[in-house]
Amino acid sequence: MTFKKFASKNAVMLIALVAAIITCFFVPIDEEYLHYFDVKTLSCLFSVLAVVCALKNIDFFYILARKIVTLFKTTKLAILALVYITFIGSMLIANDMALLTFLPLGFLILTVTKKEKLMAFTFIMQNIAANLGGMLTPFGNPQNLYLYTKFNIPNGEFIKIMAPPFIISIIIITLCCLFVKSEPLILEEDTVTIDKRRAFIYLLLFALSIAIVFRSIPYWIGLIVIPFALLFLDRKALKDVDYPLLLTFCFFFIFSGNMARIDAVREFFSFLLSKNTLVFSILSCQFISNVPSAILLSQFTTNYPELLLGVNIGGAGTLIASLASLITFREYIKHNPGKSWRYIGLFSIFNFGFVFILTFAMLGIMMFT
Repeated sequence: MTFKKFASKNAVMLIALVAAIITCFFVPIDEEYLHYFDVKTLSCLFSVLAVVCALKNIDFFYILARKIVTLFKTTKLAILALVYITFIGSMLIANDMALLTFLPLGFLILTVTKKEKLMAFTFIMQNIAANLGGMLTPFGNPQNLYLYTKFNIPNGEFIKIMAPPFIISIIIITLCCLFVKSEPLILEEDTVTIDKRRAFIYLLLFALSIAIVFRSIPYWIGLIVIPFALLFLDRKALKDVDYPLLLTFCFFFIFSGNMARIDAVREFFSFLLSKNTLVFSILSCQFISNVPSAILLSQFTTNYPELLLGVNIGGAGTLIASLASLITFREYIKHNPGKSWRYIGLFSIFNFGFVFILTFAMLGIMMFT
């Protein structure tokens, strides 16, 4: 049962491990393997995750979210607030961490106010907001951080590429939430307080990690300063870092690196990507998820604008298109056992709707530019 629980919680990591091992039979281990790993991406991801864990441990995001949500008095406005908080949070603390931080708040608000019937819809909207909100910043989604680093994309160009689908996503998400029936909402008081000294220090460390992502400071400085500070201030934060996510990246680096060295695979993917990088990258995400798609397909194309768009839009769609979607599904089923198929059905309707709208919108924009 322990292994089963571990496997269900880290399914993507285990799949990545198996995929990496299989490719090792086709490409024997040699010195080239050392060049597979993008150390800067892994370092930036670790730095951001560690600081976010520290902020979460002092209830920083929980208190911030409660203060925002308590300003609104109806279900419609509260759900909009939750979704917007997740949307904005994904831009700052990455989509996975935004969901791990704000999904529990959504559950709390809906249960204490007896609005559990809206939980599936709220979780799905938060999930879409996390996936699509994180597209605007290099550190909002893990695949963004990888592509941003690999292709050395200028900051201004990155935002210019992602702004159109980001704006369209905001509009669609808002319209979906406006259909929620407006009912009175009362939230019970909570006496949680925050350690202001630690919050200030952690925010400084967070600013440092963001500066590292934007290449203003060498990444090795973060690897020294952040773990050293947390070693004294919050060792639990270092333990809580999503190491399976980091290992997933490592395994997919091996998998994609080996795939790129197999002639038949290289020719096949290069041919498909040359036809339409945007569409093929979106389709790839539906079967192997957006992070491995970004790592794998980046070996076969230099058309990073369409690849970047594809692996972000493709994060919506199937349940496995994004690790964030699996996190949301796991959180929902934990509180609502026996309702998985209803959730998957509603999830698929909304997510594929977003994929189709965004895909055709981007194809239209590219056609006229």
